[in-house]
Amino acid sequence: MVMSFRVSDLQMLLGFVGRSKSGLKHELVTRALQLVQFDCSPEVFKKIKELYETRYAKKSSEVAQPQPQQHRSPEALSLHSSYDRGSTVARTSISTTNIDYPALYGKYLNGLGRLPPKVAKPEVRLVKLPFYTTLDELLKPTELVPQNNEKLQESPCIFALTPRQVELIRNSRELQPGVKSVQVVLRICYTDTSSPQEDQYPPNIAVKVNHSYCSVPGYYPSNKPGVEPKRPCRPINLTHLMYLSAATNRITVTWGNYGKSYSVGLYLVRQMTSAELLQRLKTIGIKHPELCKALVKEKLRLDPDSEIATTGVRVSLICPLVKMRLSVPCRAETCAHLQCFDAVFYLQMNEKKPTWMCPVCDKPAPYDQLIIDGLLSKILTECEDADEIEYLVDGSWCPIRAEKERSCSPQCPILVLGEYLWG
Repeated sequence: MVMSFRVSDLQMLLGFVGRSKSGLKHELVTRALQLVQFDCSPEVFKKIKELYETRYAKKSSEVAQPQPQQHRSPEALSLHSSYDRGSTVARTSISTTNIDYPALYGKYLNGLGRLPPKVAKPEVRLVKLPFYTTLDELLKPTELVPQNNEKLQESPCIFALTPRQVELIRNSRELQPGVKSVQVVLRICYTDTSSPQEDQYPPNIAVKVNHSYCSVPGYYPSNKPGVEPKRPCRPINLTHLMYLSAATNRITVTWGNYGKSYSVGLYLVRQMTSAELLQRLKTIGIKHPELCKALVKEKLRLDPDSEIATTGVRVSLICPLVKMRLSVPCRAETCAHLQCFDAVFYLQMNEKKPTWMCPVCDKPAPYDQLIIDGLLSKILTECEDADEIEYLVDGSWCPIRAEKERSCSPQCPILVLGEYLWG
């Protein structure tokens, strides 16, 4: 209804709630849509309906008065929200805690469904991504709802950036030509509230921003016969196609409806580089050498129930990822091994293709679980002429130089029955 208003209607609505009535039409529309999304009390809804019906009554007195649910604006979204936006958005200036919205309100409104505040539904949550720092949540994860039985569906969404958000984007540095570090991104996942969800695209996905289609990551080629190529599902950067002003932006998601339910969210983020994540890790993720030494002793401690004595464990100073000498020895806190990989190359590889899997044990090694081994860092500076060292039971170490012909993997402990064996 609001999208069909003329300037005079918009000014009357904004004046009714004490908002500024000055500005161009697109600025008035933006203000009115924000009012509808965040501050729509029954009184405001009644005023919108009154202005809408008055306008259509003037156009044709012979036409029956339209019902809001029958004459939804073409801009109304085919998204069905699983949360009560009115009670969760901090900018609400009119109390909405005790409002029972009329059934007449309609199921969808600019992409944000309304539920009575008393109904609390679990929200869809997306996993945190190390390379993206969320600055603002523009649209919480909201379900894509099919409008008919067709396999190909379209779900449009309208929103506008605030002046502060526009400035953040404009003033951010460029990661590469034409790509700002502060971005508006679209994230899509399964509609599952049981745990934080990984990004997951629906079949036949296409994203249109205003009048142009946005590039969506393609498939990785598969070298193995019979193995389907995988598609990296990442946040989709919409920034370069958006109006960086008070104008409203229209996003249309085209998707295949094959039974699975998907939700979309919009976020203002700052994209981080591998160098920035490395610097953060060096600031907060270094494990003190003495703690690392205690871990070594713990690993080599004799098990009283075992007849096998572990006298030492070898650790390679060569990164398993790039076969070069370690510079920043790193591993996950959750890993059981002492072998490290190089944080520099690990972060660079995950920046290009995020898997966050340990190259040593092939188990998850997420960024927030990474530590820099302070003891091995110290050893690397003191032992420049060897590619391998051996940790001993008392936490000390010695370089392996003379026994290069001896076949022993970097993590293979030297074991004997009944007695210790020293090199």
